[in-house]
This record gives sequence, structure tokens and C-alpha cells, in this order.
Amino acid sequence: MPVPWPSGSICEAGVEQGIASKSRLVDVVLDESIGRSTPDVEHERAVAIFDLIEENRFCPVGDEGGGPYRLRLSLAESRLVFQVSREDGAAVVTHILSLTPFRRIVKDYFLICESYYQAIRSATPSQIEAIDMGRRGLHNEGSQTLMDRLAGKVEVDFDTARRLFTLICVLHWRG
Repeated sequence: MPVPWPSGSICEAGVEQGIASKSRLVDVVLDESIGRSTPDVEHERAVAIFDLIEENRFCPVGDEGGGPYRLRLSLAESRLVFQVSREDGAAVVTHILSLTPFRRIVKDYFLICESYYQAIRSATPSQIEAIDMGRRGLHNEGSQTLMDRLAGKVEVDFDTARRLFTLICVLHWRG
């Protein structure tokens, strides 16, 4: 069941007008600037994109034409470029986000994920659960940071922000 838009949201009005299914991504493409990695990393990227497309709420602020939308992600000078277009390819908007606010969170997230995978082999269930709670907490922090960075540009629900943050993490993962 889709999570509702934040109260007072621009996109919430679209939902009331019956265009909720248009406020979503139907395609996500990683530009060549992202680069390629190991087969394991490529698999994780594909899974992250699949999960994002499968269920999301995505609405560029001020877009009167509506979606559904395509998202092309690229890197330019240590910045993440969001190129949003309509399903037919017509350009909607491009937003450029600094990756600096995510560096600490992504680094800490990778460290705790490494601890989690090590704990699975030898720790007690309660220790594994504690580490996993920390991992989820960092993932939520990264998701909220992404929502804050997109505020006034693109409205997403928290679950979509979580999936996008997963993709940002996978973009940083070198395998």
C-alpha cells in the first residue's frame, strides 16, 4: 500500500485529483559517468534500480504536466545529477546535488554493514539484531538527508527516499 504524501505537499494535490499513478518513476538509468564495477556491484545496482522502479512516489515540484517520469543519474565533479524527463523522453528538470552531505553517512553505513556481515558468522542473534538496528538507523538518516536535499525540488515519500539512498550507497560501493 502506497505511503501518503506529506500533508500540504504539492504532489498530495495531484493524488486528490486522481493522478497518483503518474507521480512515479518508470525508469532509472545510470549514465556512463557512474562507471562500471565488479559483477557483484553491478548486480546490487540492478537490484536497487528494480526495487526503486517497483514501488516509488516521485514528483518534481512545479511540474504541471505530470508523469510518469524517467530518471537518469550521472556524476559531474563529485555531484549527483538528477535528470528528470517524462515517460516519452521530454525533459522536465535537472537537479544537481552535492554528495558531500552523504559522505559520512555512507562511510558509516558501509562500516556497520561490514560489522553486520561479520556478526552473522559468529555473533548471537541479539548482537546481530543490535547491529542491524544501527544499520537501519543510518539508512534512515541517509534517507532523511536525501529528502532534505531534494526539498523544494522533487517530492518523494520516505520509502522512495530509502530506495534512492540505497542506490546512492551502491554507486559508492567498489566491491
